[in-house]
Amino acid sequence: MNNSTNRNLIGDRVRQARYKSKPKVTQTDLLARLAVRGIELEKTTISKIEAKTRSVTDIELVAIADSLGVSVLWLLNIE
Repeated sequence: MNNSTNRNLIGDRVRQARYKSKPKVTQTDLLARLAVRGIELEKTTISKIEAKTRSVTDIELVAIADSLGVSVLWLLNIE
């Protein structure tokens, strides 16, 4: 992994989880789900996370997993 370009491990999995949901979860939907959990992010943040150009805090990681109905380990591609 090239650390200068990849700033997180979960970008691909976030996109995959959004698309596999029925119905699909849009980036705006995910932002709203995170806001309900107290995580306020800028409109472009999900795109940046999925492009791996933005780091993700541990608190955001847990909230994103919960919002998408997946485990933190799945997002980290460990399980």
